[in-house]
Amino acid sequence: MTDPRSASARPESLTPDPTDEVLIARMAQRDEDALSELHRRHARLLYALGHRMLQQRDDVESCVQDAFMNAWKHAARFDPSRAKAKTWLVSIAHNRFLQELRDRPVTELEIADWDAPSSAPDPTDRLLAGRAVDGLEDRQRQLVELAYYRGYSHSELAQITGLPLGTVKSRLRAALDQMRAVLGGRAAQDPPPPPPTPPHRR
Repeated sequence: MTDPRSASARPESLTPDPTDEVLIARMAQRDEDALSELHRRHARLLYALGHRMLQQRDDVESCVQDAFMNAWKHAARFDPSRAKAKTWLVSIAHNRFLQELRDRPVTELEIADWDAPSSAPDPTDRLLAGRAVDGLEDRQRQLVELAYYRGYSHSELAQITGLPLGTVKSRLRAALDQMRAVLGGRAAQDPPPPPPTPPHRR
């Protein structure tokens, strides 16, 4: 299959200005020119999102390529009544970037990074906090992983996810409340300030 990055100009076989939805429908029929055109239109956006999330050029290029290949593979599943083509494509890329982040070595989460207890944290706090994170629903866990494992600010999370800033804050607050319940109320009641940027972020 043709690498979509190899086509810098509009493929000649396409009619003028087909919509993204038409391109995806043609991809479902294994039209490689349609894939190349979709890449031409939206690759820059996905690269920008990838650079904000991953910070590493080689990883971004690999993940963007994977995202377009996933779009090619699953084009027949696209339902234009449920989402715009651009939203669908960005969602595929966003999920691939999140998977890349999860696959990277991370700094283990300390309960002290979430709240500031008056006494030294118990040695089991790290394990308990990890279990509490695992118990969150997907949309909360993704935000928690990016905020507290990766050190992204609320504003950066809003840019990455496309969510309003207030929604990011409320979801993180709800996640912390749920974690406190899992941890048996051992953490303080006030939401913690954003933790310092982990040393592995570049």
